[in-house]
Amino acid sequence: MDNLQNKIAADFLDVSCRKLGLMTEYLTTCVKKLTEEQVWHRQGAHENAVGNLVLHLCGNARQWIMHGVGGAPDVRVRDKEFSADRGMSRAELVALFEATMTEAKSVIAAVPAERLVERITPQGRDVSVLEAICQVVGHVQQHTGQIILVTKQMLAKDLDLTMPRPR
Repeated sequence: MDNLQNKIAADFLDVSCRKLGLMTEYLTTCVKKLTEEQVWHRQGAHENAVGNLVLHLCGNARQWIMHGVGGAPDVRVRDKEFSADRGMSRAELVALFEATMTEAKSVIAAVPAERLVERITPQGRDVSVLEAICQVVGHVQQHTGQIILVTKQMLAKDLDLTMPRPR
């Protein structure tokens, strides 16, 4: 692999880890601002609570990154992520998410450039290691955005996550 390809691979892995780090900051800020009741509140059976989304992101990252990329056993039970109801406190959810993202970033950062094109099968899907990393980063960003919106709605205020402004 030539030097340019190595630089591109290193940049991709670095950006992926930084994005997961930033989303961790946003998500944990939101969860810490909510009450225990708000973390598990659903408007109806068709919605997931913030707590469910946190569990879902952890399960997804574990299956796609730690298992698919890192080779750890696949221990995910996806249905439990959505059926949980007040099973964990805010502090436990934050600790779980932070630990999961730290582990995911560690696995991602250790991927050699030549492995990015290797084929793996998380959730039975045939994808490259690069695609698996993209899937998880995008998935975390998507659901973190939902958590930000729900938090703003529940608190009826801006959270000043990206650009604090005087009010």
